[in-house]
Amino acid sequence: MSKLIKRIALGTALAVALGAFWSGPVQAQEAAVTEAVAEVVEAAAEAAPAEEDSGPSVELFTVNNVWMMLSAALVFIMHLGFASVESGLTQSKNTVNILFKNTLIPCIGILTYALMGFNLMYPGFDYDAGASGWFGFAGWGITTDEAGVTSAYNAGYTYWTDFLFQAMFAATAATIVSGAVAERVKLSSFLVFSTVFVAIAYPVAGSWKWGNGWLNNLEVPFYDFAGSTLVHSVGGWGALAGAIILGPRLGKYVNGKVKPILGHSMPLATIGVFLLWLGWFGFNGGSVLSADPGLVSLTLVTTSIAASAGAVGAMLTSWVMLKKPDLSMVLNGILAGLVGITAGADQMSAMDATLIGLIAGVIVVLSVLFFDKIKIDDPVGAISVHLVCGIWGTLAVGLFGAKAGMPQLTSQLIGIAAYAVFTFIFALVLFLVIKFTMGLRVSEEEETGGLDLGEHGQEAYPDFQGVSKG
Repeated sequence: MSKLIKRIALGTALAVALGAFWSGPVQAQEAAVTEAVAEVVEAAAEAAPAEEDSGPSVELFTVNNVWMMLSAALVFIMHLGFASVESGLTQSKNTVNILFKNTLIPCIGILTYALMGFNLMYPGFDYDAGASGWFGFAGWGITTDEAGVTSAYNAGYTYWTDFLFQAMFAATAATIVSGAVAERVKLSSFLVFSTVFVAIAYPVAGSWKWGNGWLNNLEVPFYDFAGSTLVHSVGGWGALAGAIILGPRLGKYVNGKVKPILGHSMPLATIGVFLLWLGWFGFNGGSVLSADPGLVSLTLVTTSIAASAGAVGAMLTSWVMLKKPDLSMVLNGILAGLVGITAGADQMSAMDATLIGLIAGVIVVLSVLFFDKIKIDDPVGAISVHLVCGIWGTLAVGLFGAKAGMPQLTSQLIGIAAYAVFTFIFALVLFLVIKFTMGLRVSEEEETGGLDLGEHGQEAYPDFQGVSKG
């Protein structure tokens, strides 16, 4: 567009100059040329802002779309990681049940988010019309006009890409809950919980910040770049509520002592953690919401550094506390570092990311031991990784990096408290309603024999026989 304006200006000026040369004296020529050039320059100046407001170029729009779709695919891979970690850290007799839940959760998440979640999370709060910023709903289903698939859509990529990326996040919250209630929750009850939690609790909570709700309109806005609180702590509060209502697995706490119930496959759990780390490149990198080379690359670097530091922190802490380096703690340390950096990955330096990850690695080990001490049974450490380290990562935004300071820290505390009250109470009430209507926990016979046979009538490893440690 700008090249076209320049050509028009040059052509117009030349035409006027030639006309003036043949038809009048030199002064008339100069006046005509000056007037023509001034008019064209003024027109070009008026056209320039309009060009800027029309959205990104076709090339940038395409690149943004490709990066955001790739990021959505990476976040989708995280569900395979969650399935691997959860099944690896639990008993073999429950593997089919674990895999079934982790297969259905993203399916439920995508469907409910399409039906209502997307428009609950992004309702378009109209503050001029008196919107409170607490709750809004833009209607059922997802649809867009032609502008939604062009650069006129204000996200910088298409409406459909926007939906797909956000839908991948929605299912993650329920997946977090799955790990904490593993090996004793009824399948049907958990699926009902997941549907309601993903359809209502997650998008309403998300609208407070990412949907331009009240937390985004504080004097110093609450900041959560990719979801340390909005995704991980929200899922973590649901996990805590579920673990409390369900109670511990049979034989976990005997005579006041903790009896380890070992997972059946550390190789599978390790593969799962590395799949999650891979997916986190899309989780955090995609949250830049554009293909900005500088910001995306910074985010991926801080993400990797925090994960690495989390592993080191967990290794050292477990070595001191347990007298031996514990692989499961190191794996959770990696995840703790990833969760911890997620709130401020775009705001931190490499040194900030190192400290945040290192502290997260220490916290996750201490947290796992603490929850065992108070007899809250969490088979995979989901509460410690996602809730506790999600809180830590959210606080870290006010302590480290570009936004550090008391005003930001205060806003972070307000956000943490708001999400704690809403999400925990919502999940607690929902679990209680399910418990007293359709039942929440499997029978002792099913739990002892394994949920694979009790709930599904099939085994994950039918050709292998062994003695269960459950």
